Amino acid sequence: MKKSLSIIFASLFLVQYALAQYGSSKYKSMISTADSLYNAKDYEASGLAYSSAFNFSGGKAASNERYNAACSWSLAGNADSAFYYLDKIARINGYDNYEHITTDPDLKTLHIDKRWPGLIIQVKKNEETAEAKLNRPLVAELKQIFRDDQGSRLEIDSVQKKYGFNSPQIKRLWEKIDRLDSINLIKVEAILDKHGWLGPDSIGVRGTQTLFLVIQHSDIKTQEKYIQGLRDAVKKGHAFPDELAPMEDRVALREGKKQIYGSQIGTDAKTGKAYIAPIEDEANVDKRRADVGLQPLKDYVRQWGY
Repeated sequence: MKKSLSIIFASLFLVQYALAQYGSSKYKSMISTADSLYNAKDYEASGLAYSSAFNFSGGKAASNERYNAACSWSLAGNADSAFYYLDKIARINGYDNYEHITTDPDLKTLHIDKRWPGLIIQVKKNEETAEAKLNRPLVAELKQIFRDDQGSRLEIDSVQKKYGFNSPQIKRLWEKIDRLDSINLIKVEAILDKHGWLGPDSIGVRGTQTLFLVIQHSDIKTQEKYIQGLRDAVKKGHAFPDELAPMEDRVALREGKKQIYGSQIGTDAKTGKAYIAPIEDEANVDKRRADVGLQPLKDYVRQWGY
């Protein structure tokens, strides 16, 4: 399941559909309800809500939505339903994120099931097929950069809940994140300066995601240096609009302006509570969000409790 804001902003592009009921506001609302129930830890109700949404759409669903449904059913103790959805995305949709599926704690209970090895073999085959025509050395390098970028960030919530927002532990964790970000930026700048903003046809979807994440986590001067390259990459189909949107927002805020898409979160220095940073022309923000493939702001806020 998606657990990190950094990942969320970059992963929404993974599957985009525009099919009748499947793309309707009713369907999206049903998926949002399922997501909210997951976040509330009502996993069985979340699984049922996903199933209802898929039935409403005539069985059509994005791979990431089926994956999230599997996570809810796994956490609810219903292995049959979890494997039903995982098998669909592996064998029909070609799901190939081997590293994620094998390390996702939501699916840990499935590892002892006799169906797990076969599923993982299929996902690994999908990954090998997907990467066969890619720049494999760069793919391997970007995989490690992604691990370094996201690994410590995935610890933030648990460390903060255990020790507090202003604790020494959380400060040390951020120091570690800053060190890794500095190293990753050197590597990614070398890639961008040599090759430009490479697309999925060269480094895969996760590779393009990694380039975005590292620049998104950099300083304002670096973001200003590469944002035009990202804009050009979106026009060429080498990057995705819902990657560019949070970059535009972050740069705007750092330049003292209001954000455009409402993607950026502020945190109260005293309480540690999150809030949406100021938005330009807020009345029309959902139209702009829809244009780049982002969910309505109210659903985003409800899903994450801002």
